[in-house]
Order: sequence, then C-alpha cells, then structure tokens
Amino acid sequence: MAKKQSYVGIDLGGSSIKIVELQLEQNRPQLVTYGFIDETYNIVKDDTKEARAAIAEHLRELLKRAKVSTENAVAALPSFSVFSSIISLPAMNKKDLISAVRWEAKKFVPIPLEEMILDWEVLGGMPGDDGKQEDKKRKKEKEINTAGLNVPNTNPTDKGASAKDTVDKRSIIGGDSKPNLKVLLTAAPKNLVNNYVALFKDVGLRLVGLETESFAIERSLVGNDHNPIMVIDIGGGATSIIIYADGVPILNRSIDLGGKSITQAIVDSMQVSYEQAEQMKRDLTISMANQPLDQLPKQVKYVINAIMNEIRYITNIYRNQNKQPISKVVLTGGSAFLGNITQYIQESFNIRSFVGDPWARVVHPVEIDSLLRELGPRMSVAIGLAMRELQ
Repeated sequence: MAKKQSYVGIDLGGSSIKIVELQLEQNRPQLVTYGFIDETYNIVKDDTKEARAAIAEHLRELLKRAKVSTENAVAALPSFSVFSSIISLPAMNKKDLISAVRWEAKKFVPIPLEEMILDWEVLGGMPGDDGKQEDKKRKKEKEINTAGLNVPNTNPTDKGASAKDTVDKRSIIGGDSKPNLKVLLTAAPKNLVNNYVALFKDVGLRLVGLETESFAIERSLVGNDHNPIMVIDIGGGATSIIIYADGVPILNRSIDLGGKSITQAIVDSMQVSYEQAEQMKRDLTISMANQPLDQLPKQVKYVINAIMNEIRYITNIYRNQNKQPISKVVLTGGSAFLGNITQYIQESFNIRSFVGDPWARVVHPVEIDSLLRELGPRMSVAIGLAMRELQ
C-alpha cells in the first residue's frame, strides 16, 4: 500500500517555532506528529545569513525530534509584515483586471511594487464562472518555481493570474447588468519571501505553500462558518485582531504587545530573571481567573487594556461598514489564556467569546486530548498550514 501523503505546517513565530504534520484519513486531517521549541528571533527584521542559519539549525533539530516524516512544508508570513485590502473594481476580463489590480495596489502599498509580490483573488470568481469547481474544493490556479521550490504564484503579471486557494464560493456585489468585482489583494515584500524560500531550502524541505497567518487561522478555527467572526491572536511579541466574513479576512490589525510584554514588565518592575518572570506570569494567569480587570497587576492590565482598545477600534470600523453583527470572538495564540480576557471581552462587547480549539477538526489519539487542548492556542497557525494541501 502506498504511503499516504502528509504535510508539515511550520509557524515561525517571534518567540517560538511550532510544527504540525497532518495526513488525510477518511477525508479528515489526521495528526501524524507535532512539536515546538521556544526560541526568540525575528526572521522579518533580521534577514542576515547568520540569523537564517541559526533558525535553520533550530528548525532542523525540531523536525528531527518530532520525527517528521515528510519533506512537504507549508509556512506563513506574519500578518504584520503583509499589506492586505479588499478593493472593488468594475467587471472586466482577466487581462484588463491584471493591470487594474496593480494600479489599485499602488494606492495602499507604501513600498514600490517592484519590491513586492502581489497576490489577488476575485471573491466569487469571474462573471460567467459557474463556481462549481470552487464550491467545495479549494484549488490552486497557478504556481511558479522559486529557487527550486514550488510555492504559490503571487505575481499577477503572469499569465492566468489569480491568487490564494483559501477562498470558498463567494458573492459578487454590484448591479445586475455590470456587476462589480470584489478583489482580495495582498502584498508581501520580495526580500521576506525570498528569505523564507532560502531558509526552507537550507533545511532540506520542499516549500509547497506560503501564505499569511490569517488564512491559516481561518482554516483551523473558522472553517465553514460564514458568519462574521473576530479572531484575536495573542502571541508572544504581537497581537493580531482579524475579522472574517464569508471566511475571508476583511479587517486585520496588529499591535506590538503580547505575552512577552508582560514578562518584560515583570522583569523590570521586580528585578527578577526572565525565566522567573515567565513562571510568575504563568502563576498569575492561573490565579487571575474570574478576577475583575481593575484588580489585576498593572503589568497585565496594561496589555489587556491595549488589546481591548484595539478590539473597540476595529469593531467600530466594522460596524460603520457592515450591518451584520459579529457572531463570536475566538481567542488563539500562546497568550490566549492571559488573565481572564475572554470574560472581559464578552462583558464589554456583549459578544460570545472563548478560546478556540484548532484540534477540533483534526483526528488525534484520545489519550493525548487534554495535552493537545492545552497546547491548542499556540498551534492554530501550524495546524491551519498543514491542513492547506489536504482540502
């Protein structure tokens, strides 16, 4: 019997590396292995060969320890490093659309387009398409070969340009005779993409997909729910707030505050080591359950207040543009259990809020269910990445 094809999702976070390998079992993703390593680095800001070599060494060791059995890898670019927008254009043919998308991109991308890789998708497909081929199965329409690795083509100047395989059947808005096209446009720095490609080549992996974190999170936590959903990804160094509608990220904001901000504040205020501060933060998180916000330590309160302010800001933007209310708030990321933030959000915005479980869509051994649930929030991106090629 032929060996089942599996894929490893690799999340290069600012404070850790997370990996999850999945394979398809009876049309459902099944866990093969997983692992993580806590290591502080910044592949976005530090693009030197020395930094890349250090990350490659840690990644290589983690893959070995976890006994990853595949060379097929999918990775994600950090949300804060990518520019994204939904634009509206008149109905036109694909050839004209390529030029129109590039022209519109110049209006919101603050970096010369020559230094960026553009990725775009018509939400709902082009007029005249029946949509059946995309209704239940997401497909890539094109690929390019970069440095010997097959990664999704994100250059709309190439023939047949289209973008991510992360959008299901969508609606086209506009009039009946000449409907407008709603286009999801994403732009990523070329040097960052090339850095990722080189890193995975150094490690000996075949990079079959490279996308943004928001699409990986949509896959692992949102799924087929087309209601407006807010996902708050509280990581070590940053927090991303994403609103999805019809499974598409329509609003996305990031702030440079997360779990590490609290740890560093404890170090500064109490004069303890970073390791001691980390333990104190974990102890505080447990003891703070059900505590009112005004009774929390100031280090924790500062971060939670900042996150709450961003939630309020992005919620107001959404409500000014959309009539359908946000149905729920899902928290994820390594610091999702921070304080009692789900309760604060639910009480402040009157929206059902909870920590998401990305393993809910993955077949896994029952005996490790409790362990996986505890790790779940920090593995959401890696799980969503590994699921990408299994759909």
